[in-house]
Amino acid sequence: MRKLQFSSLLLLALAATGIAYYKGISLSSLMADKDAGKATFIPINSKHKPGRLNYASVQPLLESRCASCHAGFDAPCQLQLTSYEGLQRGASKQPLYETRLHAIPPSRLFIDGKSTEDWRKQGFFAVLNEKANFPELNLNNSLMAKLLVLKRNPPLPDNGNALDPDHSDDCPTLAEFADFQHTQPFAGMPYTLPNLNPSEQETLLNWLQDGAKNSLPPVLSEPALAEIGKWEQFLNDTTPAMQLTARYLYEHLFTGHLHIKDQAANEFYRLVRAKTPPGQAIEELDNLHPFTAPAIGQFYYRLRPVTETLADKTHAVYELSDGKMARLKELFLSPATTVAQPPDYATSPYAQPFSSFKDLPVAARYQFLLDDAHYFLSTMLKSPALNSQEGANGFRDQVWIAFWQPRTELNAQTNQFLSANAPFLRLPTASGESGGFAEWFELKSLQQQYLANKATFTETVLLNNQAIDLKQLWDGGGSNDNALLTLFRHNDNASVVKGLQGKTPDTAWVIDYPLFERLYYLLVADFNLYGDSAHHLNTRLTLGLLRSEAENNFLHFLPKAVRPTVHASWYPALGNRWLGVFSTPDFANQSESAVSYQSQDYPHELLGKLPKIVAPLPIAAANPPALPAPCPQEPCTQASVPEPIVAVPVPTPLPDPQFDGFIAQLNALKGSEITALPEVSFLRITTATPDQDPVYTLIRNRYLSHVGVMFDDGQGWQADKDTLTVLPGLVGSYPNQFFKVASEQLPDFANQLKQAQTDTAMAQFYNKYGVARNDPQFWASYDGFNQKHRDGRPENGGIFDLSRYGRR
Repeated sequence: MRKLQFSSLLLLALAATGIAYYKGISLSSLMADKDAGKATFIPINSKHKPGRLNYASVQPLLESRCASCHAGFDAPCQLQLTSYEGLQRGASKQPLYETRLHAIPPSRLFIDGKSTEDWRKQGFFAVLNEKANFPELNLNNSLMAKLLVLKRNPPLPDNGNALDPDHSDDCPTLAEFADFQHTQPFAGMPYTLPNLNPSEQETLLNWLQDGAKNSLPPVLSEPALAEIGKWEQFLNDTTPAMQLTARYLYEHLFTGHLHIKDQAANEFYRLVRAKTPPGQAIEELDNLHPFTAPAIGQFYYRLRPVTETLADKTHAVYELSDGKMARLKELFLSPATTVAQPPDYATSPYAQPFSSFKDLPVAARYQFLLDDAHYFLSTMLKSPALNSQEGANGFRDQVWIAFWQPRTELNAQTNQFLSANAPFLRLPTASGESGGFAEWFELKSLQQQYLANKATFTETVLLNNQAIDLKQLWDGGGSNDNALLTLFRHNDNASVVKGLQGKTPDTAWVIDYPLFERLYYLLVADFNLYGDSAHHLNTRLTLGLLRSEAENNFLHFLPKAVRPTVHASWYPALGNRWLGVFSTPDFANQSESAVSYQSQDYPHELLGKLPKIVAPLPIAAANPPALPAPCPQEPCTQASVPEPIVAVPVPTPLPDPQFDGFIAQLNALKGSEITALPEVSFLRITTATPDQDPVYTLIRNRYLSHVGVMFDDGQGWQADKDTLTVLPGLVGSYPNQFFKVASEQLPDFANQLKQAQTDTAMAQFYNKYGVARNDPQFWASYDGFNQKHRDGRPENGGIFDLSRYGRR
């Protein structure tokens, strides 16, 4: 018996020694950070009971704190913390916005890598432990854990502006972290923002300690699956007309978040091309552009669930419904649509929408864009093409937008014109390896030829040699609120809202079908984020050409004699003549305007007439109007064009009428009175009932005398002519400032804002009403605005990005 006891004790002792030896050797040898002695060692939380946390446990925290910067294509270090797949992929030292001579391989999450191994081959490095699963290793081999702990000591300096909020893509690997924490002691996460509270940080670290386990994917409901099946059946119909229609729809919806009406507000889908048919797991094809030929012969259109956090900067919603399907059938599958055989995918390096889809009625294509014009403008403005100052400076700070009336009765002539002019309507090479300035000068020359041909076609066919009037503008058909839009530029990004918002600007756009299509393809379908710098430059310069074309369409409604003078006022010498960027339109070949004017301030009087082209919208809008019936015989006469309904639009309701006077007072501020404001500010008026606190957006519209030079940051900025637009709700994806004002302090807020024209006065104003980056209540304010956004726009609300916060 004693021998047995001794043997047992000996075995236990040897086992303990072996475990200790194994533990000592393994943990040391498996540490990825070879300079662990210089780096902070993170002890495990011995009180934590493992196995209780998975990704679903920490997802709300990652969404509300980490994804506020690490979301989308402009996430620092390409580290997207909007999904578990993004965490697994990790980070990269390859910046996407940089000067480069050659294109780089694409790195789209969910598309260009199917496994962690794929991403490691592409240069991405881990932020989670990828060694053996031990609590100590899970923490100390996790770059994410080390950056969280680095935030503890030292704290963010008292001066909220002590750190540059602009990330520099300084992306240390785990092996480099020891030096990084000593050279950048303030670079813990969340960077330049308040630390997580102890409970939040403990939750994240405990999850990492447990091995950062994933959770089961959400299960779609039976009604959702039924709707998905219905749409996939519709899109994969094999008739020639439907094949071409589905291709057109895919090329225009592939970046959107599709929401099925009456389904859960947080369920969205992407329209993808896949190897696998409906009913099987989706294997998405990885084409860089939607118009390039798939690598396989047989493919299928599928609705792929969006499983990542919705960020406002990438969230553009297109609604699917029975009514939408009926509308698409009405537009594209009517007896008038004849498609013998869908054309092969073009082998050219750029999109050819006017050739590829010539068998689909032109008026149907245009009406499809008009029906959801706000959505399509949103996809353009949320595109990577405009996520930089150089990209966004192709716009003025405030632009009113109207649209040319679709002309179904002239479909045959218009289609013939576009087919003949397709070579002149090409865009920059989409491959990412651009021809540089030589290509752009070629595009400019092609556009000039197109505009000359268009002028003749407009006068003789569209206008039937009659003077132009406001009947040529789309009125929305009496039920569509997309007829008039307002574009706001916010320095290096932009947004669009419905209706004509803000004070009357100096200019406007009138968009016709060929222009609408080219704007979309230039900024969305054709743009290659991973392309060389010449491609990015040509995209921006071509945007200038298209903007000028839209402005020239607006000029057409002014008296012929004043058009050259007005055009010259938009483009002073520097912006108009630099490298001959913008050619003066051939006003001599344009017809006179039939618009009646009562003053000599023609541009502003014309802008004042725009609201009258649309009808008041009913509270419950009817289905979109049917296209006018084609004329029995073509060509039609001018008298056959439907008359627009002339009425004043219903104004946008304000969140709380009791604050109308204050909002009107703010809206009247301009010039030096808004010196203290950045591009986009969110204002919350606090009341006795916080759930009902109204929120507003304050948009500073800089007066830019020209937007003709890409690298001219000032662009002729005349700050004394700046205006302020105050909108109900929250507009813009990148807020620069939060303000929190008690209702009884509103008069003082407005007064102090007007007086904040010196550094001292500005500091006093912000100390009293602003929310600084290091304010202990910063996250509460941020959460409040996100919640208000979701409450006000359940399907359209995404989290706001904080990477521009604090810029003034």
